[in-house]
Amino acid sequence: MRYVGKKAVVFSMAITAALLAVVGAVFAILSREQDKEKILRFGMIAGSYWDVPTGSCYEVVDGAIRRFEEAHPGVRVEYDSGILKEDYPEWLAEQILLGTEPDVFMIPEGELDILVSLGALKDLDPLIEKDGTFHSDTYYEGAYAYGNIRDAQYALPYESVPTLMFVNKTLLQKEKIPLPGADWTWDDLLSICRKVTKDTDGDGVIDQFGCFDYGWQEAVDSSGAFLFEKDGSAAYLTDPKVEAGVKFVRDLNSVNEGYVVTAREFDQGKVAFRPFAFSEYRTYKPYPWRIKKYSDFEWDCVKLPSGPDGQGQVKLDTLLMGIGSRTRQEQLAWEFIKTLCYEEETQLHLLEASQGMPVQRSAVQSPLLRQVLGNDIPGNGDMDVEVIRQVMEEAVAAPNFRLYPSAMALADGEISRIISGEMSMDSGLLKLQREMNGLLRP
Repeated sequence: MRYVGKKAVVFSMAITAALLAVVGAVFAILSREQDKEKILRFGMIAGSYWDVPTGSCYEVVDGAIRRFEEAHPGVRVEYDSGILKEDYPEWLAEQILLGTEPDVFMIPEGELDILVSLGALKDLDPLIEKDGTFHSDTYYEGAYAYGNIRDAQYALPYESVPTLMFVNKTLLQKEKIPLPGADWTWDDLLSICRKVTKDTDGDGVIDQFGCFDYGWQEAVDSSGAFLFEKDGSAAYLTDPKVEAGVKFVRDLNSVNEGYVVTAREFDQGKVAFRPFAFSEYRTYKPYPWRIKKYSDFEWDCVKLPSGPDGQGQVKLDTLLMGIGSRTRQEQLAWEFIKTLCYEEETQLHLLEASQGMPVQRSAVQSPLLRQVLGNDIPGNGDMDVEVIRQVMEEAVAAPNFRLYPSAMALADGEISRIISGEMSMDSGLLKLQREMNGLLRP
């Protein structure tokens, strides 16, 4: 009996040792897993999102990644470089199809609704609600609202580009016309265009013009009208404000007496006004880009003129970023997207290294904005920073429902026929309203 007892003790000790070895191995594996570097994938577009020349497209992102990795030891952010804007949507679609989409990625223009419908984006509201350090009111409303669809926030804005009115200062000075102020209106624009549109060399052909590329969409936006319900369920093309905007553009075009003004005339300094994206100002105002374009006349930017009931408001073009719904590192992804889209240091860096505008008020209101916009060629004048601040404050988000591109293509075609006189205003807008209802509610 004593011998058997010893065998039992030995056996018990062996079992205990084996268990300890297993537990030790488990702890070792867990320890190795904890020590293993975590990879966070990021999807980004190479080059300028705003289709203008750029220096280093990775500078702002690389800086944000460096700060994020320093604040999160053991985490590394990876991205595929060299994916151009025109190739990015196909690349992202392929990644989603394969189930290998990045944890955080830029959202191609106009594809937020599609990505949400596919279930490819994470609803950010739960993360926002439990994060006491995140405050959505730090963003400009027009930029932040663009990432909201179906009453849920699926993306955060990274940077925006508003539309401004380029002004040929040299031409206005020659005609002894002062630069328009922030409170100028449609009537002011029409009046100036009538004064400057003329035949300057006496050959009987108009060769100086008031405006180029100011379209019905700019007019409707500045009238305070909204063409569609936010979710795309209804159109409001017969709104009197829409009609007023279309009529104004028709009157503006008639000043040219049938001559079709082109970009060539503007580049030659023969046109007083042209709406342009702010990214154009950022690109071509400073040296060295300015020597390649608009170098024969001095120019600057002002707000678009206000309609009778509007404030000269514009729609923001906004670059969004979202979190993939299948990410396995939700909290890390949230912290990283905040580093890109919410951290003030990143937003300030955008002022120096990008052609867009930050989406946070604190960055746009910082002294750095005046300093950056003051780095123009001496003597050509500096843009009034209050202009851009006011434009950003008043700007609205463009609709982002799935059929919006198709709806706008239909509206643009039909309204262009109205402006050209092919159909009457009343019957044309009524016809367009019926066709639009068929598109939106088939």
